[in-house]
Amino acid sequence: MAYTQAPIEMDMYMELPMGVETKYGGSKSHVLKLLSNIYGQKQAGRVWNQYLVEKLAKIGFQQSLIDECVFYRGPVIFIVYVDDGLFLGQSDSQLAGIVRELKGLKLDVEDQGHPADYVGVNIRHNKDGSYEFTQQALIEAILTDVGLINSHKGKPVPMSTSKVLHAHLKSKCFYDCQQFDFNYRSAIGKLNYLAQTSRPDIIYAIHMLARWSSNPRLEHGEAVLYLCMYLNKTRGLGLKFTPDTAKGFECYADADFVGNWLKYTADVDPATAKSRSGWYVFYAGVPIIWASKLQTQIALSTTEAEYIALSCALRDVIPIMQLVNEVKKCGFKVICTAPFVYCKAFEDNAGALELARLPKLRPRTKHINVCYHHFREHVRHGIIKIFPIKTDFQTADIATKPISQNSFVRHRRLLCGQ
Repeated sequence: MAYTQAPIEMDMYMELPMGVETKYGGSKSHVLKLLSNIYGQKQAGRVWNQYLVEKLAKIGFQQSLIDECVFYRGPVIFIVYVDDGLFLGQSDSQLAGIVRELKGLKLDVEDQGHPADYVGVNIRHNKDGSYEFTQQALIEAILTDVGLINSHKGKPVPMSTSKVLHAHLKSKCFYDCQQFDFNYRSAIGKLNYLAQTSRPDIIYAIHMLARWSSNPRLEHGEAVLYLCMYLNKTRGLGLKFTPDTAKGFECYADADFVGNWLKYTADVDPATAKSRSGWYVFYAGVPIIWASKLQTQIALSTTEAEYIALSCALRDVIPIMQLVNEVKKCGFKVICTAPFVYCKAFEDNAGALELARLPKLRPRTKHINVCYHHFREHVRHGIIKIFPIKTDFQTADIATKPISQNSFVRHRRLLCGQ
């Protein structure tokens, strides 16, 4: 229990839970005064974080200027994830000493040793130097929820290439369909966590399904089962990689220009006119960031859609580059391409490439918002270099639309290593 270790920020009171009585009276006449920070308060996370930062400062840790969840002290890095943390150091004895210091500050800390299982992700270091991140337990929990745990049904791809999902407002409501015996939102929540942590190959499918969480229909339920059949076939799949010290940052960005537009649903769902961005960011040949999102503004051309995707992808890349640069300045050895940290971005649209490399006013693109031009300065200084890539080798393609099995497997092998 981390949050409860922090002191209460101000006088706060809560109603007595149902069924609880005190010797002074019940909920009609009495309330409870909180004595410590508890889970459920809006400010609970902030109060706990401030308390932890204060304690870390007392034993010499310095907070990162780039990421407030990263701390440095000598040859040690501490990374905080809500109420979990990871220490990176040179020896077990060194890290054990820091844990003892934290306990000396009256922090209730549990040392779980090497992170073989962290935030639900199983981490394995193989003899050949490769790493594997898997979540088979979560996959099996999802399959149990949807009734496929003992099924032999499988699909080669996460989403059908022959159907376009939309609102399907004329179809039967998901919760009125007897063939579905699971909670749609619960399944989407678990699938989303899986996609964000160890399965970048399903990021497009889960984002499409999550769009309809407030009003799911028969077709959406069928698509969830389709995705789960794919997971059933690939239960042991996760991220398998061997860091390549010759590589720095690489970013693959792609867009699907108005790929979900349907004229007979456009009047009830204007979002069908929006394009989709997808990107994967690699560091030392290892995928570290991935996303599939609808663009917030309507693109008027393929060039504009691709340029917006590239811009949004580099918003994720630049802060991570700055963090690695900070780590390097603190004296840690990092994998980067000398003499400075820079990124290779790959784009398969010639118009977007020209727009990024040669900033000038063009009649067809002068309306593009200045917020999408933020990375041009980095391109000018050579910190970001943009290269053309053939569509067949554009890995981000699987984050923008359903694609054929052969292309999907080829891209998945680069992402997941298997």
